[in-house]
Amino acid sequence: MDTPDYSPTTQQRLIGDLRLVIENAEELLKNTDHYTGMVYQNARAKLATALTAANEELARFEEDQLNRMMEATRAANELHHDDSGEARILRAFYH
Repeated sequence: MDTPDYSPTTQQRLIGDLRLVIENAEELLKNTDHYTGMVYQNARAKLATALTAANEELARFEEDQLNRMMEATRAANELHHDDSGEARILRAFYH
């Protein structure tokens, strides 16, 4: 599935929102495990499946974000000729 390019702020907000939804879904599953009726169990099974998909999507978003950050760092190092580890660290923290 192709995703549109979002701004870093939008991506951060999306990741934060997804984390919150996952936390709430996990809490809901935990707090409803004592309901044994078929309707509840079916609903819990659907929620568990959706939760698995959400966790996978969150991991993909975070991996993509990390890859973009690493590429931006590499490009900045090349642009500014940061050849030493010290120069790269200083650029990361002071620029």
